[in-house]
Amino acid sequence: MFFRRPKEKEKVEESLQKTRQGGFFGRISELLGAGDLTLDTWDELEELLIRADIGAALANELVEDLRRAADNQGIRRVDRVKALLKDRLVAILEEPQRPHAEGDRLLTVVLVVGVNGSGKTTTIGKLARWHKDQGRKVMLAAGDTFRAAAIDQLRVWAERAGVEIIATTQGADPGAVVYDAVSAALARRMDILMIDTAGRLHTKFNLMKELEKVRAIANKQVHRAPHETLLVLDATTGQNGLTQAKVFGEATPLTGLILTKLDGTAKGGIAFAIVRELKVPIQFIGVGEKIDDLAVFNAREYVDALFEEPAPERA
Repeated sequence: MFFRRPKEKEKVEESLQKTRQGGFFGRISELLGAGDLTLDTWDELEELLIRADIGAALANELVEDLRRAADNQGIRRVDRVKALLKDRLVAILEEPQRPHAEGDRLLTVVLVVGVNGSGKTTTIGKLARWHKDQGRKVMLAAGDTFRAAAIDQLRVWAERAGVEIIATTQGADPGAVVYDAVSAALARRMDILMIDTAGRLHTKFNLMKELEKVRAIANKQVHRAPHETLLVLDATTGQNGLTQAKVFGEATPLTGLILTKLDGTAKGGIAFAIVRELKVPIQFIGVGEKIDDLAVFNAREYVDALFEEPAPERA
């Protein structure tokens, strides 16, 4: 994948500034900046990777892999290890990559899931605008009927994005909303229908049942729908985000991830842990609060932005 708009790379770099400068990836970059390799280098690197939310198992795997590569290649300088580490991290993110919502079909149905507070509804609005910018006709479905605020918020984002929305009142049957939305999207010859879903149900059983119901209704109306199921994750939640991802992954087959609030975390390693655990690609990342602050994910650009040294301040 690549950045579709010229300013996306710059926005990603800006959103990761806290992660890079004040967080653990900045410290990793300093550790691997210059000098000779020592035994302490490996121990400190593993500790920093764990503290960056990559997770203990993956951190240990990465360090052991790097140590073997360093021994085999006769590497003695830490800057050479930094280059190897970046390549390994890119490989983790690129392994499960797949295109987003592509292919010839009458209507592409996209189910969007995630917990309340993750930025799910906001992200749907941004994604709607992204698709509209690609020349597609987009409709939103307010399937989160448990919260009146969710319906109102989605209406606001639909207006900002300049797309249509099918919504009802709080407490209505989400299945009925989805049925009406799919029918309307087909009748109006939409290209993309994005369905917002409830972000908080009392148990995993309730979550699974609700998502199964929504999926079944969409599938009955459109062949193989939903064609995409995207999980929106708040990057600041760290390892809790991995737990959330596992729960949603068990409740419904996921096809992609969208990371939000990257500008609010000093860690950032959770992206690698989740992709490795779920074998699901990151498709987009939120890089701000505006309607166009959504970037198509690029693994190399992301890793480079994590490790890039801050520009010197001007006098």
